Amino acid sequence: MRLQKYMAHCGVASRRKAEQMIAEGRVQINGEVVTFPGTQVREIDEVLVDGKRIAPEQHVYILLNKPKGVVSTSSDRHADQTLLDLIHSHARLYSVGRLDKETSGLLILTNDGDLTFKLTHPSKHVTKTYRSTVRGKVEASALKCLRNGVSIPMDDGSRYQTQSAEVEVAKENRGSTVLIIRISEGKKRQVRKMCAAVGHPVIHLERTAIGSLTDPSLKPGQWRYLTSDEIEQLKAEH
Repeated sequence: MRLQKYMAHCGVASRRKAEQMIAEGRVQINGEVVTFPGTQVREIDEVLVDGKRIAPEQHVYILLNKPKGVVSTSSDRHADQTLLDLIHSHARLYSVGRLDKETSGLLILTNDGDLTFKLTHPSKHVTKTYRSTVRGKVEASALKCLRNGVSIPMDDGSRYQTQSAEVEVAKENRGSTVLIIRISEGKKRQVRKMCAAVGHPVIHLERTAIGSLTDPSLKPGQWRYLTSDEIEQLKAEH
């Protein structure tokens, strides 16, 4: 098994993060520092990360309904509350993707680096569904723009043209509209930026599904373990 994949199996980090750790010289195999991610690991090999031995661990899969106000990190000394403050688990869990602090909704936490890679890598096109309440009445022209792709600002000052999206009007209120938006990419604060780009800033945003995985009965702050069927379903997503 390749080293970065082995590290992911051990719950150390995602494959992409593991590759970075390897390149930084933080990994040893049988006492030798290894800097090539593709190095093969055998069952008899001793692998150390930052001087500590690692070994495959039992995978844990949790579905959490993240409340507004909680940051999508395992640890942040500046945050009032993190994901792990809501979860009771001894496993080293990582969030599969992120939701910004003001966005609520479904997140998967796991120590399965392979699944994390599959669900977050841009080439996999896993759909995420959002319920977005925006200001104003959204006209057909704005819906068309959202569906075809819009230009949004990036943190580095560049612009990004979003891919096509599924967008439908769920409800029209006085002064606001509820949209169901499905995207298969995950730029930072993408849905918020998309809605702002067509003149309808987000008032409230919630992720309601990851691929085919959803659970309307899961209240904000609640979590549960995924079933074996749900895990296999996620692994089959593409």
